[in-house]
Amino acid sequence: MLKLRLTRIGARGKPAYRIIAADSKAPRDGSFIEILGHYNPLTNPETFDINKEKVEKYIKSGAQPTETVERLLAKAGIIERKVKVYKPKPKVETKAEPKAEPKAEEKSEPKAEKEPKAESEKTT
Repeated sequence: MLKLRLTRIGARGKPAYRIIAADSKAPRDGSFIEILGHYNPLTNPETFDINKEKVEKYIKSGAQPTETVERLLAKAGIIERKVKVYKPKPKVETKAEPKAEPKAEEKSEPKAEKEPKAESEKTT
């Protein structure tokens, strides 16, 4: 399955990213099929350069963008972002059941306690 995702480039502490088309099982910085654009979050405003025709070609062929790439493509106006609506699970209120009375402790014969071992006598 093809994915449109980011691969990190740039120095330590100064990240920049490439938008690539890659197999979903390939490592983040591993092999890829094609470079589709660049993204630099450190510039003000963020730099985002992408080849719109290539992206549309891959999406039509079934490539799935990751959430971050999907957000960037929607911001650029290339695709419409799918809004995920999370509904909280309804709280189920149950009637408070009265606690069962503790069972009467059964009196059983006390277990024999272990007797301390006798100290061995030393013979001199």
